[in-house]
Parts: sequence; C-alpha cells; structure tokens
Amino acid sequence: MSSEPSLSWRVWNAPVTFWLLLSLPAIPMLADLAADAYKPLLHSTGEFAARFLIISLMLTPLMMLFPKVRAIRWLVKRRRHIGVAAFAYASLHVIAFVLHEGMLDKIFGELVHFKNLLGLAAFLIFVPLAVTSNDLSLRALGPKWKPMQRLAYVAALAVLAHWLLSSKDMGGAIVHFAPLAMLELYRVGRALKWWGFRFA
Repeated sequence: MSSEPSLSWRVWNAPVTFWLLLSLPAIPMLADLAADAYKPLLHSTGEFAARFLIISLMLTPLMMLFPKVRAIRWLVKRRRHIGVAAFAYASLHVIAFVLHEGMLDKIFGELVHFKNLLGLAAFLIFVPLAVTSNDLSLRALGPKWKPMQRLAYVAALAVLAHWLLSSKDMGGAIVHFAPLAMLELYRVGRALKWWGFRFA
C-alpha cells in the first residue's frame, strides 16, 4: 500500500488552504467597506485581530497541556500564519479608524486619547513581528528571533487595555482574553514547578 497522503489531505494541508480559511472573516468586512459602514468595520477588524493574536499565543500552552492532540500540533506548525493574519486584521482596523475619522485633525485629535495610543502601540509592535515571521528572517536573526517574537505578549496586553478602555461592554474583552490568561498561568506554573499535570 502507498504511504503517499491522499489528494484531499494534501489540499487541506496546503498553505493556500489555510490562508483562505484565515481570510474568510474578511468577506463581510469588505461588504461593510463597500457600504462605507466604517463603524461596524472598526469593531469587526479589531475583534478578529485580537482573536488571531490570542489564538497564536494560546497554542504553546495548549501544546504543553495536550501534547498528543494532532489538531493542536497542526496549528502550532501554522502559528506564524495566524500571527500574520492578526497583523493583517490589525492593519484593516487602522484603515477603518482612518476612514471613520476622515479628516487629519480628527485623526490626530483621537490619537491623543490613551486608549488609542495603546492601540497604536500594539500595532507598531505588530509590524516588526509580522515582517520577521518568515524562514528568511528566522535564519538571519538566529537566536534573537524568539525573544523578539515574545513582544507579542506586550502587544496582547496593549490590545486588552485598548479594548477595555474603548468598549462600553467590557465583557467581550474578558471573555476573549480569559482563556489565554488561564493557559499562561498554567504555563508559568509548569515553569516554576507549581504543578506538572498534562493531558494525553
């Protein structure tokens, strides 16, 4: 019997398929953009930027907790893709913000608010992380690549603070970030040997 993977698996496992999956949330966003509905576009792009960032950060502690789950291992191999998707949606969020405000004086007037400065800081952190999320940069940076990529945790804190300060309903931010906080607590506990449990 042949050990070659099936055609369906090769298609499902192809990078282009994963990129298409990551781009699916953008379809209704394009409809909002076409309709000049910048306020809902602002919300949806920001939420998906945060969601993909959270997913990318959750994968390592999930792998520690469930080391034999194939789906998690499959996603870990595509973590950089998910991080770049977070940056792409964050870029759309910035574009939606600019379009929503319209005039330069309004844009700069809004940027002085602390909540928006936090959002800008998160985006500026995203830029070098996305630019270096490729094999060429990994080889060029060598051991410096991982410490730089850990700036994603700083970006996550800035995104959380931005969301909490910008939203009238803070429940959404808490629901999104609570699983990441619990998984990171588990990860820190494992490192400090507070506990050592994991699931097969």
